[in-house]
Amino acid sequence: MERMVGKQAPRFTMDAVMADKSFGKVSLEENMKQDKWTVLFFYPMDFTFVCPTEITAMSDRYDEFEDLDAEIIGVSTDTIHTHLAWINTARQDNGLGELKYPLAADTNHAISREYGVLIEEEGIALRGLYIINPEGELQYQTVFHNNIGRDVDETLRVLQALQTGGLCPANWRPGQKTL
Repeated sequence: MERMVGKQAPRFTMDAVMADKSFGKVSLEENMKQDKWTVLFFYPMDFTFVCPTEITAMSDRYDEFEDLDAEIIGVSTDTIHTHLAWINTARQDNGLGELKYPLAADTNHAISREYGVLIEEEGIALRGLYIINPEGELQYQTVFHNNIGRDVDETLRVLQALQTGGLCPANWRPGQKTL
């Protein structure tokens, strides 16, 4: 697989369930036009056990991402109809409940494949997370095995570090000096 960090991120436009539960489209180009950072994350499937923990954790912290001029987009290979059913399922019933950002449907697997997270034989994505700057350059990527959820604090820390434009040492936290 070819290196992606430091290069232009693969462009995408996908059908999605928007925060207001309507069907719409999300695109990297639109975020770039609005001078927004994009936090793009892939997850394997709707109605699973680890996924709702991280999807709802990101939603619960959405205002912090918004304060950093970042848009979050969650993606799986499920359909928008499955996404909507999962959003309409209460959290206590392993659903998502209200979300503050869109869930996109990569039903033809093209975007998961372009970002290098598609498990071809299963037709699902690994847990990939990408931070893309407003110019469309991929600044950060991480890919997890599907049995491990992501850390929202770390995603926010990395986003803030990237936005400093400086050199951030190990264990850097927002408000600390850069190198």
